[in-house]
Amino acid sequence: MPDMEERDEHVFRLTRRKALKGLALGIGTMALPAKNASASVWESFFQKNFRELSKSERRVILARLEKEYSDRYKKPVRVKDTSSIEGVLFGYGLDLSRCVGCRRCVYGCVTENNQSRDPQIHWIKVLRLEKERGVDLEHSEQYYNPATVPEEGHFYMPVQCQQCENPPCTKVCPVQATWKEIDGIVVVDYNWCIGCRYCMAACPYGARHFNWKKPGLPAGDMNPETHYLGNRPRPVGVVEKCIFCMQRTREPNGEYPACVEVCPVGARKFGNLLDPTSEIRNVIENKRVFILKEDLNTQPKFYYFYSV
Repeated sequence: MPDMEERDEHVFRLTRRKALKGLALGIGTMALPAKNASASVWESFFQKNFRELSKSERRVILARLEKEYSDRYKKPVRVKDTSSIEGVLFGYGLDLSRCVGCRRCVYGCVTENNQSRDPQIHWIKVLRLEKERGVDLEHSEQYYNPATVPEEGHFYMPVQCQQCENPPCTKVCPVQATWKEIDGIVVVDYNWCIGCRYCMAACPYGARHFNWKKPGLPAGDMNPETHYLGNRPRPVGVVEKCIFCMQRTREPNGEYPACVEVCPVGARKFGNLLDPTSEIRNVIENKRVFILKEDLNTQPKFYYFYSV
C-alpha cells in the first residue's frame, strides 16, 4: 500500500494537471489538492514556472525535492539548478564513419539520466541503415541485434534531441513548461508540464518521450547527482528528453555528456560552439557536416559528419 505522501502526490498530479489543462484550453475550473494533502503537495501546486522563481523560492523547492528523493531512494540525493555558463553555446557532433551501432550510448544515457527501466524509456535511438540507400530514414531499422555489429553493408545513425536553435516543440506548449536556455539546451519543467504531448507532436525528430505510467527506477540504479531541469526522477504523466547531461556539462570542470564519455570508438564530439579552439568548432569547420531535416529550419545544434 502507498504511504500518505505517495497518495497525496497522486491526488496532486491528477488535480493540478486537469486544472492546468482546462485553463490552457480555456475550459474547466481550478481543482485543489485534497484537504489532508501534505505541505509539499500544496507548495508544488502553487509553484510558478521554475524559471520565474526567485533564488529563495528555488532553494525551498530544491530542498523539498532533495528530501523527497532521499527518502524514496534511501540515499542522499542532490538536486542542482546550475544555470547556463556565460559565453557558452553547446554543440554536438557525431561521426557516422566511426559509429559501430553498439548502443553503449543508449545505456550510458539511461544510467546517467535516471530513465525508467520498466517501462523502458530511451532518450537515444540508434538506426541501422543500408549504405546503398544512404541516409534514408524511411528504410532504417531501430530494433537490430547489437551483438552482430558492425554489419557489412550497413552504417549506424544515432538520433536524439537536436537542441534546435528554432525549436518547434517549445512554441506549442500551452503552459510554457518547456523552453530554450541561453546555452542552447531545450529543457522541460516537470512540475509544470501537464502531459498534453503537443510538444511530442511538434518535434520532427521523435526526441520527446511520455511517461504513461510511474517510471520504474530501482533505488540501487538511481543516480543521486541530479538537476532540476534535467535528470531528476520524473513523475507519471510528463514529457522528458535529452538535456545534454546538464548536471555534468554545466559544472565548472565541464564534464562530457555520458554518451560521449562511454562511446568506445570516439564517434561523439561535444563542446562550446562559441569557442574557436573547441573540438566541435574544428568539426564544423573542417569536416563534411550535415544536419537532420535541414529543410524544416529548426537549426539543430547537433551535427553529423564524416571523418573519412
